[in-house]
Amino acid sequence: MDPTIRLLADLVATDSVNPSLVAGSAGESVIAAVIADALRSAGLDAEVTEATPGRPNVIGILQGRGPGPALMFCGHMDTVGTAGMHNPFNPAIREGRLYGRGAEDMKGGVASMLGAARVLAEKGGLSRGKLIIAAVADEEYASIGAEALVRQWHADAAVVPEPTGLRIATGHRGFSWIEIVAEGVAAHGSRPREGRDAIVRMGRILVRLEELDRRLQARTPHPVIGTPSLHASLISGGRELSTYPDRCMLQLERRSIIGEDGQTALREIEEILQALRQEEEAFHASARLFFDRLPYETPQGHPLISELETALAKAGRDPIRGGTTFWTDAAVLGHAGIPSVIFGPGGAGLHSAEEYVEIDQVIICRDVLAELARTFCS
Repeated sequence: MDPTIRLLADLVATDSVNPSLVAGSAGESVIAAVIADALRSAGLDAEVTEATPGRPNVIGILQGRGPGPALMFCGHMDTVGTAGMHNPFNPAIREGRLYGRGAEDMKGGVASMLGAARVLAEKGGLSRGKLIIAAVADEEYASIGAEALVRQWHADAAVVPEPTGLRIATGHRGFSWIEIVAEGVAAHGSRPREGRDAIVRMGRILVRLEELDRRLQARTPHPVIGTPSLHASLISGGRELSTYPDRCMLQLERRSIIGEDGQTALREIEEILQALRQEEEAFHASARLFFDRLPYETPQGHPLISELETALAKAGRDPIRGGTTFWTDAAVLGHAGIPSVIFGPGGAGLHSAEEYVEIDQVIICRDVLAELARTFCS
C-alpha cells in the first residue's frame, strides 16, 4: 500500500470527533500524536501545542537550504459525529475509495499534505524558504486551532486541502448564527383569553424568514461564492400539551458573501421583528448574534493561484477554478494576512452516514502540493 494511503487509513482509524459537537468525544489529542509521529518519521521538526487545554495543534517545519518564502499547508484534525454510521473508524477500501468518518472531511487532505512533506524531504527538501505543515483543532465548530495558529505563525501563502475534487477554490461564503426568542404568556389550555402562544408567534417569524431567504437567493450571484442564504436550524418551545407556551427559541444560520458580516444578518432579523411589532402591539421577540465567520476570497492575481494551476497541469489535470459551498479555515488564515486557496481530494458523504475519499485524488493532491512547494520555495 502507498505510504500516504496507509497514513490516511491510520488517520481514519483514529477517533477525533469534536467534543464541542458531541460531548465526551475523543477530540484531537490522540490523532495529534499520530500526525506528529508521521512528521518526525519524515524528517521534519514537529511540535504539539495546545490551542486551548486538551485541544492541540501540530506544527511541522521543512526548512529550505537558504532564506526564502514560507508556504503553509493547513488542515483540520477533528470530525463531526458518527450517528447512524456502521464502523466509522474502520477504514475500508472498495472500488478505489477509502471509507470512514473523516475520510473526505478532511483526513484525505491531511494525508495528502503530510505525504507531500515526506516526498519533499526524501527528494532533498527545498532550495529556499520553508514549508509549514499545520494540523489544527476544532474547525468543525469554532476554529480555535486556526485562531491559535495565526497568532503564532505566519506564511507568505497557504493551501487548505479541504475536499474540492481537485478544483482550485478561491473563496467561500461566511456564516452567522443568530438566536431569536419569541415570548408569550403561559396559561391553561382551556383559557385562551389569558394565554399568548409564543410558538404561533415564532411561526410568523418563520414565514418572514422564508421570504427573506427567497430574496437573498434571487440576488445576482457573486462570481465565485454565489448568493447569500439562510435556514432555520434548531427550534424549541412549550412546556406541555395543555399549556400555552410562554417561550419559543429559534437558532438560524445566515450564509454571507463578500461585503456582509454578522451585523448584516442581525439587521435583517431586527427589521422583520420590528415589522411584526407594528402589526401587533403585544408581539414580543428579540434576536442576538452569538457567532459569526467572515466570507473569504483569495486576492485576485495572487501568484499562488497560477503556480497551483501549473502544478496541477503538470500532474495531467485540467486546472478548474471556483468556490466552495462550505466555510473553511482559509478565511481565518486569509484575514490574518496569509493569502490562501482551498484545494484537496474529493469524494462524497460530508457529515453523512457514509463518507469516502477517492484514493487516486489523495495521491494526485499529494504530488501537486509537493510540486507547488518546490516551485513556490525556489
